[in-house]
Amino acid sequence: MRTMDLAPLWRSSIGFDRFFDLVENSARWNSEDNYPPYNIERVGEDQYAISLAVAGFAPEDLTITAEQNTLTVEGRKTVRDTESTLYQGISSRSFKRTFSLADHVQVKGANFENGLLKIELVREVPDAMKPRRIGIGTSGGGNKQLDQKKAA
Repeated sequence: MRTMDLAPLWRSSIGFDRFFDLVENSARWNSEDNYPPYNIERVGEDQYAISLAVAGFAPEDLTITAEQNTLTVEGRKTVRDTESTLYQGISSRSFKRTFSLADHVQVKGANFENGLLKIELVREVPDAMKPRRIGIGTSGGGNKQLDQKKAA
């Protein structure tokens, strides 16, 4: 397995700790941890949806938690009658799936239908953080300063 040395970036970057943590965690990603399967879709310019295939789970078996920049989906099956089950091919194991969210991405809601849990997300950038156009004024004051510098 190849490893990345991020030390040169750490020495010259300030405030990118979260980004570097994401890069390091993705390098350690284990392909065996693929349960439950999921899709991430871009629905609109600032809208996203995560769909998890959670067949065999009921809505009360699932927990969705949004903290800071992390979305966690947990599934814990309630104990059901297994004496009458002759064969169980639908997974009943517990899971915990974590997603890293960008700044200003909020969970708007979740729906459960036909064994799919769909979580709706939207990026809402505050007005203070949005780009704004700065007007350029004209005045004779700028030329006076240049003239004063030349005279000195």
